[in-house]
Amino acid sequence: MTEKYKGLSAAEFFYKNREIAGFSNPTRALYQTVRELVENALDATETHGILPTIKVMIKPLDGKVMVKVEDNGIGIPPEEIPNVFGRVFYGSKYQLRQTRGVFGLGVKMAVLYAQITTGKPIRVVSSMQNSEFEYEYEVQIDIQHNTPVILSLKVRKKRKGHGTLVELITEGNWFLARRKIESYLRRTAMIAPYATILFEGPNGSLEIKRASRKLPPPPQVGKYHPKGVDIELLKIMIRNSSKKTTLVEFLMENFDGVGKITATKFCEWAGFSPDTKLGKLTMEDLEVLARKMKEYNKWRRPKPITLSPVSAELLEKGIRHVLNPEFATAITRPPSSYGGNPFIVEVALAYGGEIPPSNTPILYRFANRIPLLYDEGADVVRKVVDSIDWSIYKVKFPAPIAILTHVCSTKIPFKGVGKEAVADVPEIEKELTTAIREAGRRLRLYLSKVEKMYAIKRRKVTIEKYIGEVARALAYIDDSSEKVIMAKLRELLKKDIERRGVAYAEEEQ
Repeated sequence: MTEKYKGLSAAEFFYKNREIAGFSNPTRALYQTVRELVENALDATETHGILPTIKVMIKPLDGKVMVKVEDNGIGIPPEEIPNVFGRVFYGSKYQLRQTRGVFGLGVKMAVLYAQITTGKPIRVVSSMQNSEFEYEYEVQIDIQHNTPVILSLKVRKKRKGHGTLVELITEGNWFLARRKIESYLRRTAMIAPYATILFEGPNGSLEIKRASRKLPPPPQVGKYHPKGVDIELLKIMIRNSSKKTTLVEFLMENFDGVGKITATKFCEWAGFSPDTKLGKLTMEDLEVLARKMKEYNKWRRPKPITLSPVSAELLEKGIRHVLNPEFATAITRPPSSYGGNPFIVEVALAYGGEIPPSNTPILYRFANRIPLLYDEGADVVRKVVDSIDWSIYKVKFPAPIAILTHVCSTKIPFKGVGKEAVADVPEIEKELTTAIREAGRRLRLYLSKVEKMYAIKRRKVTIEKYIGEVARALAYIDDSSEKVIMAKLRELLKKDIERRGVAYAEEEQ
């Protein structure tokens, strides 16, 4: 018997394995669809200096669900719309910089899932900033060939400002997905306090207005770090270079933080002549070169220009805006790296107010500004938080405490294909521990201050209970006016309380 062999297009592979992208059931698929569309909308706005206004609408339709997301972004070039929504592994994120997604799946998986469960195409209406027209497409995916199928195209005069509206009808379970979707939108408002999010669903509407008009600086496209290379990457880079280029010139031109002196020292350490021409390198040379680049410990740390942290200021505004706590603080750690990949850890801590008491700190996890709602138990953040003795920071459980963590990197080390849990990378774990402990120390200072102020107030209340009796006794002994003595005692108490308050304030400073 002879085996039959055939190939699969990228679209066909993910059609057969849609669970890989999170479309495992109608509940998860509906959540994933909303998430992909909202994240595309945010990328189309904040990255280009536009304060986002995102409108989300969900409407059940006889076992199906209509999802509509509209943004005020830069719009999509009309000739690119079919490929952006109808071709797997096609997009604008295949560059070395921090992005919300890098696989090129995202919205295409939502289109595929809608197509195979309801047979309906995706409807896209988009107008660019400097265009007089808006373009409306209905698109499906030719799964076998991974190409877009344009079912209709309409061109008309622009009726309003720039942006993109995406609408699709998919199989979904709104009843079970509701809590996840609403939680996702609230968490998005935490990490993007500069966004206004308007949601209209079957059970009512939700409006989260922006708490800030300040946007984080967008990430820049950068170069690879020498420690992050492999043989295949070297081959691609060499193909794009002249064969007459020397190894030192190649290292200087293609890698982050590599100057002539550093490149020369590395070549000598690795056993290569600095003047070696790229055309002379064999496959064995490339294998040695890639290995030595990983082993060399004198490279400079990766530059963080490819990253865009939210900032401590915006994180604190976001967590205050959504959680309304009694106390909040935020920390952005200095840039660090793992395996040649730059990353930055940010942490915010909130306490009291409207936060419900719980037996462990409530976690809000983010990676490249994406809320992570699943697989919390597998995340390195949960491991770090559970390893901390919170009594050191005057926290007694159950306590109203919440912790927000944000890891941004050009390559987030997720534990699985679902991209919902950050792996236990030692460098990231160390930065998370340092940031969370610093936030804990700030909380301890605040709680100590509260305890001290309560102690001063209790002293005042206790003494005031006996002022009347003491005044009467002194008036009887001294044959003086009870009112005069009481006034003097109250003045002495006021000065004592003020003195204690000033002393405590100076102690805190």
